[in-house]
Amino acid sequence: MQSLFLGSHPAIDFLNSVFAPDGEPIETIGDGVAYVEWLVAAGLLEEADAAKLSRRFGPKALDAAAAEARKFREWARKWLADWRVAPRADYSDRIEILNRLLAREVRKRELVANRSGIALREVPRFETAQVLLALPAAQLALLVAHEDAALLRQCAGDSCTLWFLDRTKSHRRLFCSAAACGNRAKVAAFRERQR
Repeated sequence: MQSLFLGSHPAIDFLNSVFAPDGEPIETIGDGVAYVEWLVAAGLLEEADAAKLSRRFGPKALDAAAAEARKFREWARKWLADWRVAPRADYSDRIEILNRLLAREVRKRELVANRSGIALREVPRFETAQVLLALPAAQLALLVAHEDAALLRQCAGDSCTLWFLDRTKSHRRLFCSAAACGNRAKVAAFRERQR
């Protein structure tokens, strides 16, 4: 199953990597290969790095990283649900856990020549497959550090489990997707009016 990127932020898209459109959960990072593919699709990992990591660590290590990512995702979901309601609460215990995950990542800097000149880029170093968890953890850290908790929403669609960050100008977005849940709501309202 292809991942959905409707959350307007990589941390929210990570939460949405499991969803239940008809009440049955659909897991998009069920194994290590799917997890690496999700990281690439989310723009958190370069495709060339993903291929190297898959060869270097192998399926068993990547499957373990995916299992840890799924566990972290549910931990993050609970934290964000709490943060949305009480953004100023004391989250020092959760921040400490997140900081430990962030500490897994080591980056090196290198100069690269490209068409527009010379650029400095930061390149992550992956000593173990568990370092991959630092990528969505960094996005969660960026979300809670820089975004407004009041703009974090769950889709108003019937039985939709997706979340999103409302980046609309008026901050009145209700649905994960106007084409999917929004359209279903309009059709349901129309049918109700016809009765």
